[in-house]
Amino acid sequence: MNNTTKGRLISLDALRGFVMFWIMSGEHIIHALAKAAPIPVFIWMSSQLHHAEWDGITFYDMIFPVFLFVAGVSMPYSFEKKMQLAGVETPQELPGSEKRKIYLSMLRRTCILLVLGFVVNGLLRFDGFDHTRFASVLGRIGLAWFCAGIIYLNFDFKRQLIWFLGILIGYYAAMKWIPVPEFGAGVLTKEGSLEGYIDRLILPGRLHSRVYDPEGIFSTIPAIATALLGVFTGTFLKANYSFSIKVKLLLMTLTAVALIIAGLIWDSSFPINKHLWTSSFVCFVGGFSILFFVFFYLIIDFFGFHKWAFPLILIGSNSILIYIAAEGLIDFKHTADYVFGGLIHFTPLVWQPFFAALSVSVVQLLLLYFLYKRKWFLKI
Repeated sequence: MNNTTKGRLISLDALRGFVMFWIMSGEHIIHALAKAAPIPVFIWMSSQLHHAEWDGITFYDMIFPVFLFVAGVSMPYSFEKKMQLAGVETPQELPGSEKRKIYLSMLRRTCILLVLGFVVNGLLRFDGFDHTRFASVLGRIGLAWFCAGIIYLNFDFKRQLIWFLGILIGYYAAMKWIPVPEFGAGVLTKEGSLEGYIDRLILPGRLHSRVYDPEGIFSTIPAIATALLGVFTGTFLKANYSFSIKVKLLLMTLTAVALIIAGLIWDSSFPINKHLWTSSFVCFVGGFSILFFVFFYLIIDFFGFHKWAFPLILIGSNSILIYIAAEGLIDFKHTADYVFGGLIHFTPLVWQPFFAALSVSVVQLLLLYFLYKRKWFLKI
């Protein structure tokens, strides 16, 4: 069984929607629930919806890399039609003229994501160059996806794997062995890390955390490896091997476990750290990204149970749009209070923040449903 829409895995939209849900409003629902009903499971869930202060990891730290991983998984599927039209079996065999068209399309997408990232950061408020943050989540997605795409289009799997390992090992070596003025080599703090130093030296405008930026220049390099993990997964899943899809999913699960173990082992010398996007972080979260994908693929695309995931598909099919809207373009809280505020006031006082947060999700989903029914999608 394999449910796809125009060559698109439904599970990818659902997984993309799952991780985006927590950013757009889900985290506020859980935080409010933990305050209204402070039982251990809700308190733990709430604690997982904050970024780790520095070293270490929470579920919230996984959202961004899982989203980037999904972008990588979709890449082999998005180029499939072009390969069929060209009569080739691998993207490396595409004619040069066709590759140039793809490069221009990828560059256009990356530039749009960079600009949208600037807008989300408040570029159009015109606060001045020094007060504008140029690094962004969308910008990192665009740059990492673009570089992973260049590698995918020009190198076979063996060389892609060399790129992947080279990026992780090279980043580790640079962060551990290249000295930073006034701090020396291997100081993995906000001020002393090579990543932070490069941000302060090169990145224009305002840094997110004054002395470094979690979406800075140097730490975008290992993010390419995160996207490549998605490329490997998508390539492996769609390849015509002699063994069954069940064996593929089992091998993917074993690979995920191996990556998690590798990340934990590497953590002892290169801590798992989302802010620095360390190599151990790439491995650890990469393993969980594969496990998330295997779960969604198994339930939705293999067994065909996808009706339950419809709200997630609504989010995932317009994920960039709802991200931009939720980050400040639309005041969903004001709209939700206007529509549902009167009813919420009849609920117990301690539960009102929970229902208010829930009402925001309802408004967002109604907007996404309206767009979905009319097939209006933000295509970049």
